[in-house]
Amino acid sequence: MDYSIVIPAFNEANKITATLTAVTTFMRSYAPSFNVFVSDDGSKDATAQLVEDFAKNNPEVILLKNKHKGKGYAVYSGVQAADGDLIYIADADLSAPIGELRKLSVWIKDQGFDVVIASREGTGAQRVDEPFYRHLMGRVFNFWVRTIALPGIKDSQCGFKLFTKTSAKEIFNRLKIYGQEAKELDKAYLGAFDVEVLYLARKHKYKIKEVPVIWTYVKTNRLNPLQDSIKMAMDVLKVRFNDLRGLYSI
Repeated sequence: MDYSIVIPAFNEANKITATLTAVTTFMRSYAPSFNVFVSDDGSKDATAQLVEDFAKNNPEVILLKNKHKGKGYAVYSGVQAADGDLIYIADADLSAPIGELRKLSVWIKDQGFDVVIASREGTGAQRVDEPFYRHLMGRVFNFWVRTIALPGIKDSQCGFKLFTKTSAKEIFNRLKIYGQEAKELDKAYLGAFDVEVLYLARKHKYKIKEVPVIWTYVKTNRLNPLQDSIKMAMDVLKVRFNDLRGLYSI
């Protein structure tokens, strides 16, 4: 399998069919072989049923049903199932169009990188329709991330990332906060799983490349600006403490 696309989903009934249509249409013209894992995070709406309906005529699409443990665990579950030589994580809203995958793939196929992350920062990046307060929140959080865990990474939180199979399997198998030990939740939570993933990638000497992309803001009601920001900031500290305790050692 050339590519596995992992799409975490929580209550995405209003967009999941359109997203899967865009992804499968593009991938059929782009890659000799691919599959798409929709990793459902215990959705309460019709997301899972819509994926199953779509899969009836599109065998590349596979539904994974998870308990509600947050986006990080949904991605973890999808990566565990993925069998592509390259594994691409994409948000269900396709705020970065699926065609941006071309930009990321070049850096693995031609330049030998192991992890290539979409970035909303840097020359060539475009943020479309993003409210100022959301941009400000993101930059403040990124400053915290760069200070505590990931110096030099301009945008750790963009939801589109490409991995070699080898790097993805090792990194995600070592997650401590957002992996197998993640706890069941009672409400939506996005989390800072990207930070734990990229911290582990660096810890284990994988080559990381940031690639500027076009990204369009999609409104969401799932983020509690104050509560989630505090919890995410604490999770960044947990990553460093886990490392000091030797939990991420080879």
